[in-house]
Amino acid sequence: MKRVLIFFIVVFVLVVVLSLMLTFTHKVSLGDKVALIRVSGVILDSTEIVDELKEYSKDNSIKAVILRVDSPGGAVAPSQEIYEEIVKIKEKKKVVVSMGTVAASGGYYISAPADRIVANAGTLTGSIGVIMEIPNVSGLMKKIGVETQVVKSGAHKDIASVFKSLTPEEKQILQTVLDDVHDQFISAVSEGRGKKLEEIRKLADGRIFTGRMAKELGLVDELGNLQDAILLAGELTGIKGEPQVVEKKEKFSFVDMLKSELPQRLIGNVFQGISLKYLMTP
Repeated sequence: MKRVLIFFIVVFVLVVVLSLMLTFTHKVSLGDKVALIRVSGVILDSTEIVDELKEYSKDNSIKAVILRVDSPGGAVAPSQEIYEEIVKIKEKKKVVVSMGTVAASGGYYISAPADRIVANAGTLTGSIGVIMEIPNVSGLMKKIGVETQVVKSGAHKDIASVFKSLTPEEKQILQTVLDDVHDQFISAVSEGRGKKLEEIRKLADGRIFTGRMAKELGLVDELGNLQDAILLAGELTGIKGEPQVVEKKEKFSFVDMLKSELPQRLIGNVFQGISLKYLMTP
């Protein structure tokens, strides 16, 4: 009886030790690795992506960063912040972009500075342009008999008011702002891809391309899927065999849902005033 009991105790201890070893080796991986960062949906905030890039930048075991982009773009400033952080991390590590279903406008903007861009043949990309949308509810206000009274410090202080139409002069002012931001986009792509400004400018009228078309135009480097991008990252950094991939697990909470892009877009688009977007719109 004692022998049987001892046998089961030994087996139990071995199982526990093996489980701990497997868990430890899974969580604390040894050797050179590549990191995978996912950019999905509309880009409204850069904080999480920038924080991940900074974290991997300090990790000496991470030899390359793969950015999986599946986004139609979004707000201008967050896209520019991610772009700048990618430029910084390139000084230490290789960056490879893997494009998913769509990597257009701001999605392409953040992809441009990568060492290599891999797209699927049917990926929708490009859409190099800027859009500004200002709702106008003045017609509705007249119908329901509501009038707004404005007191302002300057002629153009209410230029983005949803309660009136734009004057020709105001349209020209906003067009000038939009053109400047568009030039910033063109310059960023030119620098990121190592191409002449005029070459990019010819493609920067907002049109979209398939991955295959983009490759022919030099906007992406190779055709392939995420796995191909991972293998390419390994090759660029001298990792033998298939690289080990590190990815931050997403945490979901009710607070995250409340902060999600949908309510922000539904509410924000009406009363946000001027909003410049690197966004592919339907």
